[in-house]
Amino acid sequence: MNYAINKAFKEDEQQLTSFIKNFDNSGKNFGNQDRNSLKLFDLNGQTINIKSFKIPNAINQLAYKFFRKSKAQRSFEYANKLNNLNVGTPQPIAYYEFKTPVLFKKSYYISEHLTYDLTYRELTTDLNYPNHEDILRAFTRFTFELHEKGINFLDHSPGNTLIQIDNGVYKFYLVDLNRMRFEPMDLQARIKNLSRLTIQDSLVKVMSDEYAKLYGVSYGEFYSKLWQYINAFQDKIKRKKALKKKLLFR
Repeated sequence: MNYAINKAFKEDEQQLTSFIKNFDNSGKNFGNQDRNSLKLFDLNGQTINIKSFKIPNAINQLAYKFFRKSKAQRSFEYANKLNNLNVGTPQPIAYYEFKTPVLFKKSYYISEHLTYDLTYRELTTDLNYPNHEDILRAFTRFTFELHEKGINFLDHSPGNTLIQIDNGVYKFYLVDLNRMRFEPMDLQARIKNLSRLTIQDSLVKVMSDEYAKLYGVSYGEFYSKLWQYINAFQDKIKRKKALKKKLLFR
C-alpha cells in the first residue's frame, strides 16, 4: 500500500487508513456508483468523501504501475495545485494505492465533502432557475479565470463544477480532477474547453457574450467558433456510440 496525506490530517492517518481498508463494508454511498464508487465518512465530526477508482484494464494496470501516475494521485496533486492557485476545489486530504509487484490495482482519493446548491447541469435542465443568467455569466467568468491561470480542465463537463450561492455571491469548486493540464491556453484551446458543457443555443449565446468581452474578441467570432467545437464534440460522441453498438452486436 502506497499513500500520501496532507499535513493538516497527519494525526488522522490511522483512521483514514482504517476507512480505506474497510471501504467495501463501511461508509455511506453517495451519488452515481456506475463507474467508480463514492462514499461518505465521518472524520472527527467532519464529513469527508472517499472515491474508489475501479481496477483498470490489463494494459493500464501495467501503465499505472510503471509509467503513469494513478487517477487518485493526480486528483490529490492537482487539488493541491488548484489550492495554490486560489481555485476552488474540495480540500484534498489523502490518496491511497494498492499494487502487486507487476500490476496496479485499486486507488482511492479522499477529500472534504462540500454541500452545494447546484452544478452547471441544473442550468441546462432548468432554464427558469432563479437568477439563471447571472449564475451562467459568473460561471463563464470563473472558466475565464481558470484559462487565464493556465488551467486546462479536460473534464470541464456539466456535473464537474459545484456551485454554492451565498446572498447573491456565487462560489465555484472543481471536482473529478484527474484529467487536467497546466499550460498556456490560446483562444482555440479555450473555446474547445467550453464545448463539452451544453448544446443549448440560449446558454451558448450568453456564455459567448460574456467570454468574448473578457477575452477581447467579437461576440460573433466567439459564438461561431464555439458552435464549431460543440458540433465536433457531439459528432465524436455519436461515432463512439455507433462503434460501441456495432461491437456489441457482432
